[in-house]
Amino acid sequence: MTEEHIREIDEPAAANSKAEATEEKEDWKSFGWFLVKLVIVVLIFRTFFFTSFNIPSESMMPRLLVGDYLFSQKWSYGYSSASLPFGIDAGDGRIFGSQPDRGDIVIFKHPIDRSDYIKRVIGLPGDTVQMVDGVLHLNSAPVGMERIEDYVLPVTPNHQCRSQRFATTTEDGAPACAYPQFRETLPGGASYNIMDLGELPQDNTAPVVVPEGMLFLMGDNRDNSLDSRFPAEPGRGIGLVPQENLVAEASFMYWSTDGNAEWLLPWTWFSAARWGRIGDGI
Repeated sequence: MTEEHIREIDEPAAANSKAEATEEKEDWKSFGWFLVKLVIVVLIFRTFFFTSFNIPSESMMPRLLVGDYLFSQKWSYGYSSASLPFGIDAGDGRIFGSQPDRGDIVIFKHPIDRSDYIKRVIGLPGDTVQMVDGVLHLNSAPVGMERIEDYVLPVTPNHQCRSQRFATTTEDGAPACAYPQFRETLPGGASYNIMDLGELPQDNTAPVVVPEGMLFLMGDNRDNSLDSRFPAEPGRGIGLVPQENLVAEASFMYWSTDGNAEWLLPWTWFSAARWGRIGDGI
């Protein structure tokens, strides 16, 4: 075979190899741009629209349970360094800020340690808030409080009975807890269920006047919530919360699990799901 024939054979092969390398490089470049655009979209989504939050404690029972995962809308109360990612400094106050309504469930930054908390808005600026024998008083008047049926919750890895006196069983004989439950109605009409487990020191408090720019927040599980009835301490009470600490308004549940799932057993991810709670509005 002549040298000319060898060159004729080699040149197409080299051209094909070069074309393949160029095509592979373009594929990686396209994939890289896709990732960049995806990151930008996620950042915009998390900055201005929704953020995710999971329930780590029982302070908001019966409405929210340990193992609930929420989407929370960020535009409800405006934007501040508390609600922007990476602690971006937005200056003093909030951009496009608006005041929450009594009864809203809000996610906020603890006034001292800046960790995320979730509670219900009870007192707005100018309100006087006081607990008297376990009954919430706003501006010297008791709010509506009606005894309703006990809240029955099965025993799971995510929940054990707070005391043996609440132990019971479900209709199929499974262990459960039955907690005293009340329907509370605030001025303005917001109505929701709370739990009161008995007489405790936080059932009676001194009257507190909420200053301008602050909020009085409480958990629905009144005897198991470190909230505005307690002074602000890292990892404990929250005291009065500045409105600029608001992160988002709880919106709806996208997942809920009772804690029985195991990472190495994928089928348990589904058997542990509390399907009846998924998609619920808050």
